Amino acid sequence: MVAKVRTVVRNNRRMTVREIVDDCGISMGSCDAILTNDLHMKRVCVKFVPCLLTDDHREQRQTIACDLFERSCEDVQFPKNIVTDDESWVYGYDPETKQQLSQWKGPTSLRPKKGRQVQSKAKVVLLTFFDSEGIVHHEYAPNGQTINKEFYVKVL
Repeated sequence: MVAKVRTVVRNNRRMTVREIVDDCGISMGSCDAILTNDLHMKRVCVKFVPCLLTDDHREQRQTIACDLFERSCEDVQFPKNIVTDDESWVYGYDPETKQQLSQWKGPTSLRPKKGRQVQSKAKVVLLTFFDSEGIVHHEYAPNGQTINKEFYVKVL
């Protein structure tokens, strides 16, 4: 029975315990015991990340981070002069919740990730500016507004 549960879960890691019980024809308690005790699995929620980066983007970010680190080592006041921003889509609702995206994982497998790319009709861009002390300014961009350097100059 353990092999059957293992096969069912490997075919679709997003199955609920109830679905596994129905597929395998075993009790809820037996299914739970097989998953947790025999297969050493636990149910985890997907980790949302802003986007899944390409290797090129990772290299660029690492280069910039190293440059900033070197400058901050040379001048201890340097980090206090940095003001950066973040653009975030703020959705009215998210059709798929973290709970709906949760799936079974083994003790050695990594936590699943999913880029936030689900679009909603009720969304707006939130611009947040912050420095070493915290948030300096935040603003919601008007609907239909193109976010470019001219808009940033106007906001700042």
